[in-house]
Amino acid sequence: MLEAVAEKRSLQVAVPALPVSDLELVRRFQAGKTEAFEELVRRYERKVYNIAYRMLGNEQDASEAMQDAFMRAFRFLSRFQFKSSFFTWLYRITTNVCLTRLRKRKPPETLSLDEPGGESGDVVLEIPDGKGSPEEVFRQKALRERLQAAVDGLPEEYRAVVVLRDLEGLSNEEASKVLKVSVPAVKSRLHRARLLLREELAAYL
Repeated sequence: MLEAVAEKRSLQVAVPALPVSDLELVRRFQAGKTEAFEELVRRYERKVYNIAYRMLGNEQDASEAMQDAFMRAFRFLSRFQFKSSFFTWLYRITTNVCLTRLRKRKPPETLSLDEPGGESGDVVLEIPDGKGSPEEVFRQKALRERLQAAVDGLPEEYRAVVVLRDLEGLSNEEASKVLKVSVPAVKSRLHRARLLLREELAAYL
């Protein structure tokens, strides 16, 4: 009998625990378990920082914006109504924090809003993947730095959609929810922004 039990136990396979979903962590937070928010921060702090850095263009502002975004998220998470995903809600807060900071800055020089040249239809910016010879790696580094400078020169509404769609990989639908605009508006802004960036980066592509 004991041998049968031992054999049965040896055949059992440990099933790894499934990760807790974002929305379940939100529910736990709303139930008074504030440590759930710490897990949400761990999951998204890098993404939030990346968005802030790409929109604001420097590390100090990005770090401050990230802290501000999480402080606002902590303050208002008790009011979260589960009508969207947590990350969409958090991205919206982050984007709004960055846009507020941009509006307080001295207006920078921006890329021309005149309709740039180019064929109609979607425009795709192709950024190299960082592989190749030392010379190629150096060229790609210069391109990325120039890309950030070009993104910094975009008007706010174009900058936000480029960061969310092209740099963070959100879908048109996700970006529309974050920015609270229609999907056609996202597509229109993205197309125009890509044309401006492509024109600005023509010498590097």
